Amino acid sequence: MARNRMLVYFFTLLHLVIDNVLYLCLKWYWGPSKRRCPTLQRKRLLVTYSAVELARMIRTREVSCYDVISAFIDRLNEVNPLVNAVLDGPFIDALEEARRIDERLQQGTIGEAELAAKPFLGVPFTTKDSTAVKDRLHTLGIVARRTVRANNDAECVRLMKEAGAIIIATTSIPEINRWQETRNNIIGQTNNPYDNRRTVGGSSGGEGALLAACGTPIGLGTDIGGSIRMPAFYCGVYGHKPTTGIINTRGCSLRTGREPSTMVVAGPMTRYATDLLPLMQVLVGPEKCTSLRFDEPVDVRKLRYFYITESGDIKCSAVQPSLQKAMDRVVQHFGQIAPAGVRKVTLSGTDRTTNMWRYWMTQEPANFGTLLGNGKPLSPLVELAKKLTGRSEYTMASIYSLMDTLLPQEKEDVIKELTRRCDQELTELLGDDGVLFYHSTTHAAPYHYGAFVNVYNFSYWCLFNVLHVPATQVPLGLDGDGLPLGIQVVASRNRDRHCLAVAEEIERVFNGRIPPFIVD
Repeated sequence: MARNRMLVYFFTLLHLVIDNVLYLCLKWYWGPSKRRCPTLQRKRLLVTYSAVELARMIRTREVSCYDVISAFIDRLNEVNPLVNAVLDGPFIDALEEARRIDERLQQGTIGEAELAAKPFLGVPFTTKDSTAVKDRLHTLGIVARRTVRANNDAECVRLMKEAGAIIIATTSIPEINRWQETRNNIIGQTNNPYDNRRTVGGSSGGEGALLAACGTPIGLGTDIGGSIRMPAFYCGVYGHKPTTGIINTRGCSLRTGREPSTMVVAGPMTRYATDLLPLMQVLVGPEKCTSLRFDEPVDVRKLRYFYITESGDIKCSAVQPSLQKAMDRVVQHFGQIAPAGVRKVTLSGTDRTTNMWRYWMTQEPANFGTLLGNGKPLSPLVELAKKLTGRSEYTMASIYSLMDTLLPQEKEDVIKELTRRCDQELTELLGDDGVLFYHSTTHAAPYHYGAFVNVYNFSYWCLFNVLHVPATQVPLGLDGDGLPLGIQVVASRNRDRHCLAVAEEIERVFNGRIPPFIVD
């Protein structure tokens, strides 16, 4: 026991030294000056409204659909030179679609039934490039697909269009979605709107950047190891990773939507917690809305609450004090309103989260190396040699990920038992009325390239992909460097409505989303 404590202490100290040296080196490399998101003029505040509010204003003709789409396209063009998040678009034909909606509303040819079936009529949205949009670029971030266009809409895109929303752009991703930063060799690196020297995370990084900068009111992401929640955290917006399987993933990263076993989910990203539930209702469909009880109100005062302060994984950095203080504020609030208070707990296996995730990634139906090679399996050593001689068409991040296949594989029986125990403990702990507060990661948005060293800090997100449970990323203000803080809200399977209700309560009490721009 004493030996284990010494080992933990040693690795904690080692991480502290590495983190500080890394911070100083990257700060020197990127320089002292940072660029933030362009100022927003007060007369253009329309782009700051929630998706639900925009939908209401369009329906009541308080504002024209054309003006809404035009405002977001203008803002998107204004902020993209800084964030570099748009892979295809903006789609100018969205303006024509908006004009047709305005004409029908003016003529009164859109009846109440159609309005009810189209809750986001005329509201713009974007989606990551790996999620198919008919006739738009569908590159998956790799050079070999730079001119490929999708033949059909992904199911989640189809549902959004059916709900009346208008697609205005698709956004950048890391190659095949497999990295903690958004960078590819088609358009380059996507930058954080709070500080262009910092990462937006991956893989839905373009969505996170545009949402924070008010280039879109709705983003569609996918998540296999934090790919919705990581960009949402780094960019100070909301993101919901649903219970695995409740949203059809057809058309997301070439998936059929019929995969028997996967950690991948599709889900919404927004600037307002109150937009998440209406979007989830669209994305899961009316039948699942009933079984998931999305139409039933949730009394957050009657839920039971728990929190975990650290994963215990010695491969991760220590949680920054600013993040712990943010969690403390949340714990204190719910401790005051919930009869049973908020109880600190631990779970078996959190200290080996990355081992569990790494094993379950090998059980995914799609092979990363084959996808990266656009159908042709790639050799990690060959691609590394090409990279070192300047002949590779892939980023170092993708080659870095490929190299993982050369390392010893996880022991299947050990990992399956560890996953089973962790899953059972969480299920028994939360039951049908429990909510867990869990850190998002250990640091606010790192400098670009920092993930090559602190590669395991994403494990705070990927735990809930392994366990297939819902988790909502919630912003909680800014740290001393002006970077977003946040927390994850977790519930048991199919209890997404509890995550979303608690997220709304946190939004109401803390109003933790602070934009990366000045309003003038």
